[in-house]
Amino acid sequence: MNPLDLFIDTLNVTLPVFAMVLLGMALKKIRLIDHAFIDTGSNLVFKGAMPTLIFLSIVDANFSRAFDPSLVLYFSLATVASFFGVWAIATRLVIREDRGVFVQGAFRGNCGIVGLALAGSMYGPDGLSAGGIMAGAAIIIYNVLSVIVLAAYQPGIDISARALAIKIIKNPLIIAVISALLFSKAGVTLPVWLHTSGDYFARMTLPLALICIGGTLSVGSLTRASTVALQASFFKMIAIPALAILGAIALGFRGQLLGILFLYLASPSASSSFVMAKAMGGNHTLAANIIALTTLATGVVITAGVFIMMWLGLV
Repeated sequence: MNPLDLFIDTLNVTLPVFAMVLLGMALKKIRLIDHAFIDTGSNLVFKGAMPTLIFLSIVDANFSRAFDPSLVLYFSLATVASFFGVWAIATRLVIREDRGVFVQGAFRGNCGIVGLALAGSMYGPDGLSAGGIMAGAAIIIYNVLSVIVLAAYQPGIDISARALAIKIIKNPLIIAVISALLFSKAGVTLPVWLHTSGDYFARMTLPLALICIGGTLSVGSLTRASTVALQASFFKMIAIPALAILGAIALGFRGQLLGILFLYLASPSASSSFVMAKAMGGNHTLAANIIALTTLATGVVITAGVFIMMWLGLV
């Protein structure tokens, strides 16, 4: 395949996802959607549509293909390593009160929406199934590590292990992953009418979620972005994915496994990092700036990364 055809194939994977983000920005600009719509839509996605999508993707998949222990293990180890690596760097680059937000923004990706959408766009149902299981692992790791680093620089905040465990267990996406794995293990089949209804509901997940992300982005956030936000964005979008993918290649990851790893590791900073930073008394303006920068950079970074790996025959 010549480079032009390969580039077009790459755009066919990435453009549909980021077109929805840009559509969200445009709809917000012309006031067809507002903050109330975005809040309601995001809540519907998180508590209903996305858990349904993940549940059905895993239930419908061939379990042996959907769950690859090496994929989940490597992603988990790479995430934990990036967390401690960025934290060590932050102690030298960032003032104390901003370190927690910097670290969270640099290592915590939007796997549940952007990563999952890209995995589905690139690999279809198999990508959604494997991505759903990866999202479950990511939720646990991200929440635990984010609370640790934010609490470390906010002395007045005390989050108990019990409270954190309850928060994770009650997460709708975690419930969806565990329920789907139990269904698959038990060999239970959903009634056709219920599966079809669930499928209708699940199909709205990714377009609605991506539009809501676009609606939350602000050009003003980009113009106000600080050097700290730019540094965190560099680690999130370039340094961490590049180092982790080189390690994965060295260990023999290829094809779909390598592709999904890259899509998840190169996902932009999670929008939930803003919510957590604000709730725990951190610099939520810095968190918003990191989210905006990484989300708008993701289209270029992921398109370039997928193109290079396809050109080299790695995915």
